[in-house]
Amino acid sequence: MFDKSYHVDPSVKTPQINFDARSGIFELKGRSLPENSVQYYLPMFIWLEHYTLNPAPQTILNIQLDYFNSSSSKSIANLFMRLVQISKSGKSKVVINWLYNEQDDDMLEAGEDFKSIIEIQFNLVSIK
Repeated sequence: MFDKSYHVDPSVKTPQINFDARSGIFELKGRSLPENSVQYYLPMFIWLEHYTLNPAPQTILNIQLDYFNSSSSKSIANLFMRLVQISKSGKSKVVINWLYNEQDDDMLEAGEDFKSIIEIQFNLVSIK
């Protein structure tokens, strides 16, 4: 049975995750420094595989991270690639919004790096 939403509360080292299959709105917010990012994000990817079968007409990922480590970077890139696959299937229009603090040049640069390799709409959104 596929749960229509996936939620994980944030911790000091891990982000809040709110993915809603009905609305197609996904949120990832906070810090991503888990001991093992592959293991930490695995349930999210399993949920996403189910979502891929019947996605909402539009899927929007709002990602707002204060910091992430290199292993989390790989998991984030993997998430983006899965969203590209959903978009290419023609089942859902996918948009990624990379939200970053206007004074955080590192997160802006990280967003620019991801944007350069992602083949779907990827917005860099400065917030105060």
